[in-house]
Amino acid sequence: MSCGKGNHHHGTTSNCVCDVIRAIAEAQNEVVENVCDVSCERSIESLLDPAAANDLNTVPFILYGEDLNPFKAFGIDFQRNKNNMNAPKFECIESFVFRVKTVDEDCCAVIELLAFGADGNQGGGGNKNKDGDTPCDQIDGQKLEDLVATGICITVDLSCFCAITCLPAVSLM
Repeated sequence: MSCGKGNHHHGTTSNCVCDVIRAIAEAQNEVVENVCDVSCERSIESLLDPAAANDLNTVPFILYGEDLNPFKAFGIDFQRNKNNMNAPKFECIESFVFRVKTVDEDCCAVIELLAFGADGNQGGGGNKNKDGDTPCDQIDGQKLEDLVATGICITVDLSCFCAITCLPAVSLM
C-alpha cells in the first residue's frame, strides 16, 4: 500500500499506522503538554502573533515525497554579466526549501524556491546554496538573514507529498 492510500477493508478508509500514532498522541496529551520547539504549528503562531511586533512574513518548509525523501526543486534564473549588461547568463537554482504563494481548491500549489544569498544578494543571480543531496547540506551553518526569495516558482500537486517540515517563521523581502 502506498502513502495516502487508506486501508479499505470493511468499507472504511483507515490507516493502521495513523490509527496507532493517533492513539499514542491522545494518550501522551493526557499526561504531558506536547509542545515542539520547531513545528508548523509553532511557525504559524509566530507569524500571526500580534504581541511579538515582528516583521515575519514567511513560513519556510521542506516537502517529502511518498518515499519520504525530501523534495528538491530546480529552477532557472539569469545572472547579469557586470562587464556586458546585454549578455545575461542562465543560472540553475536548486532548493529543498520553499515558500507557498497560492493553493487552489484541488490542492495544486504555486511554491517559490528559497535560497541562501550572500552579501545582501536578494535571490536569483547569486545563489550560494551548498552542494548536497539533503536539506541539511543546504541549511547547516547558514545565517537566517541570508535566506532569500528567488522569484522562481513552480506548481506542484500537494497530494503527491506525504510529509512536511516547517522551519521557524522568517522575514523575507
